[in-house]
Amino acid sequence: MQDVYADLAVEGTELGDLVSGLSPEEWAAETPAASWTVRHQVAHLAYVSRMVRLSVSDTEAFEAEIAPVREDFQSGMDAGLAEYVAEPAPRLLRRWAEERTAAEKGLSARERRDLVPWPAGPLPASVLAAVALAELFAHGQDIRDGLGRPRVLTDRIGHIVFLGTRTRDLAYRARGLRAPAEPFRFELTAPSGELWAFGPPEAGQRITGPAQDFCLLVTRRRHRDDLALDAVGTEAGRWLDIAQSYTGPPGTGRAPQ
Repeated sequence: MQDVYADLAVEGTELGDLVSGLSPEEWAAETPAASWTVRHQVAHLAYVSRMVRLSVSDTEAFEAEIAPVREDFQSGMDAGLAEYVAEPAPRLLRRWAEERTAAEKGLSARERRDLVPWPAGPLPASVLAAVALAELFAHGQDIRDGLGRPRVLTDRIGHIVFLGTRTRDLAYRARGLRAPAEPFRFELTAPSGELWAFGPPEAGQRITGPAQDFCLLVTRRRHRDDLALDAVGTEAGRWLDIAQSYTGPPGTGRAPQ
């Protein structure tokens, strides 16, 4: 697996370069997320970068920042987002770049197993970097979909695949469901053609397919019917309907195309 800290920095730079030259009309373009424009997507990424920066550098400030989110996840996130959405595009881009760079620097100063705070509970610093990378992947996909821009994926998505397999039970908890005790086997093909496998080889519940599609599934950017993912076993099939790799309400998800 590639270095998650380095891959996070590269992914952020690539998406930052994409949005830095947008016209006012493109900033106002609608994205697949209901009522969110490209501006909302960038504002969200700036706010998440701020939370990552505080998590790894100032625990007290992080807890103060996250208190409204812990009290009411959606309203707390919306309140944090509003400050960034109101910024003129050049200022928003500058703030995002500053927050992103500071977050990356703070993460790289941490040992990978250092526990740092996060809304769902403490995470190893390397896992928080994977969470931040998944945010870039998901909201970057929304931006590209809104603008009609293609993307070329690399094996950097391996960190998101790992995160998606390790957070299997989040989907159940988000819906008040009991997660199955039986483990899953995941066999996913990387953009490079390498096979990434997670879970016991003998597991009866199995999910296979392209790693790119798996990332789109667990970030809820595509409906399962539009992805080339196969499930063996009742629970594995059920999970494809509800999968998510992030904390918080699942939302309505995307309709099949």
